[in-house]
Amino acid sequence: MIMGGILKERIIESMKSSGMVPVFNHVDPDTCKSVVKACYKGGIRVFEFTNRSKSAAIVFAGLAKYVKSELPDMYLGVGSVTDAETTKHFIRSGADFIVSPALVPEMAVVCKEQNVMWIPGCGTVSEIVQAGKLGAEIIKLFPGEQIGGPGFVKAVLGPLPGLLLMPTGGVAPDYENLKNWFEAGVCCVGIGSKLFPAEMINQGDLQQITDRVKQTLAIIQQIRY
Repeated sequence: MIMGGILKERIIESMKSSGMVPVFNHVDPDTCKSVVKACYKGGIRVFEFTNRSKSAAIVFAGLAKYVKSELPDMYLGVGSVTDAETTKHFIRSGADFIVSPALVPEMAVVCKEQNVMWIPGCGTVSEIVQAGKLGAEIIKLFPGEQIGGPGFVKAVLGPLPGLLLMPTGGVAPDYENLKNWFEAGVCCVGIGSKLFPAEMINQGDLQQITDRVKQTLAIIQQIRY
């Protein structure tokens, strides 16, 4: 088993390296496994499953076992978590990291005790600074577009250089949108429904998902280098 500190370092490096974290939820366990595998084949190594359904806890437990068995170098986290008890539950179920849409100090305490990476959602400079003091190494900007988009990122990084910021919400897998975010200074982006259109999921077109992921990662690398 990888020790917590080393695991966090690997997750951060993987997020920075690829520049993208897919964000996904579905009530069908097999659909979730297929989507994660399709992303894996496309080059993704950090994936966020969101706690957005009544069955999410059960689905995630099976997904975590599948990933650790079949996709050993994939880091699987849980998003849309907003309280300490749910954080504990998902860590016990195998979450490599925990993501929240909000800044919840109690979650920071749990993750620190368990030596698990915690990514809080922030929408103001005050929250961002507080998140850093509570131990967040990567900070989620949420909802990214609504709180100011790339302009907000630039404004924040002026007085607070060196922050690792990950916007989620309003990020699209196209050149212009990604260019704006990365030129503003983000370390990576979270992309959900715009990466996984409903019709693509309903059709079970896994190859199209893999191709879409590959294309998005290639765009990010093109922008960066």
